[in-house]
Amino acid sequence: MRPPLYVTRPLLPDLAELNILLESVWASNIITNIGPLHQKLEQELRQVLGVPTAMLFNNGTIALLAALKLFKLPAKSEVITTPLTFAATAHAIDWNGLVPVFVDVLPETLTIDPAAVELAITDKTSAILGVHVYGNVCELDALQRIADRHGLKLLYDAAHAFGTTVDGTPIASFGDGSAFSFHATKLFNTVEGGLLATKHPEDANDIYFLRNFGIKNEEEVVSIGINGKLNEMQAAVGILNLALVDEERRQRSVLREKYLSFLSKIDGVLCQPVQPGVSNSEQYFPIQIDAEIFGRSRDDIYEALKLENIFARKYFHPICTDFEPYRDFKTYSVHNMPYVETVKTRVLCLPFHSGVTDEDLKVIERVFLAT
Repeated sequence: MRPPLYVTRPLLPDLAELNILLESVWASNIITNIGPLHQKLEQELRQVLGVPTAMLFNNGTIALLAALKLFKLPAKSEVITTPLTFAATAHAIDWNGLVPVFVDVLPETLTIDPAAVELAITDKTSAILGVHVYGNVCELDALQRIADRHGLKLLYDAAHAFGTTVDGTPIASFGDGSAFSFHATKLFNTVEGGLLATKHPEDANDIYFLRNFGIKNEEEVVSIGINGKLNEMQAAVGILNLALVDEERRQRSVLREKYLSFLSKIDGVLCQPVQPGVSNSEQYFPIQIDAEIFGRSRDDIYEALKLENIFARKYFHPICTDFEPYRDFKTYSVHNMPYVETVKTRVLCLPFHSGVTDEDLKVIERVFLAT
């Protein structure tokens, strides 16, 4: 049996280089509470993301919780989002005492549909939370126009969009704030971690308090906050991984073209679209399989790959509105049946990282071409 091949593989720095950084942590006796490595990584990420405010968190979910808290949205007001996302997106809304409202996705990019957003807006709506899913970028201009017209905050879950630019503008510059995940499955990781970015320098102080219990100094607690700090060991991994990201992304872009060389020729298999002006984050390689045209279902391919010890992922399936907490929630759509209900049975993410070999690709191609 061939060794297992998974949909993602964590980017890991050289262990000897990591040990050198860890020796400095041990020598300082500072292992958390916004230590020197944390500060160094944060500063480097501000440069990479091209925004004045970029604050590290211990994971992406806490960063998203803080993003929603930052704007002091009215209690029990509604936040419009997509069901085609990780459960944490919806959970972060509910944990803030807000109400998630789900809307449909666009058939090609699978990002939140602006027309469906318009349908879902009520006098209780306070914000829109878009998701740059699989690295596909939301309809930025359309969503901003809607937010401006209705006086809504516009936030983005950018867990899949690290390093993405749109016509040269960094993705974190759009909307009122963007939350990133640095989980081990992401292109850039700090083992666990996250970041909240905004284009407003004045947000940094408020985010600092949200991340650190509202503590101003030894004797003052000036606001409500949680413990969202990244520790020094995680920061050390992040500092070293940041130097590796460009090469990993380059190798993934080559892998993408190899996938496209055979998958784009197969009827019933729809590959990720190219968005004009968008630099792909190279986070995932999603496809949609139309069983009526292709002759086999997404689940057929998923199971056939597993027999070869290749583990693709039905990501996202189930969708948020299939989960118990949101099962009775409506999905607003311009279609009679929301497209998200169709795509959840079609979408499949294939192994996508620098560890995928040409031999692996031959096996994957054989599975797709088998009759």
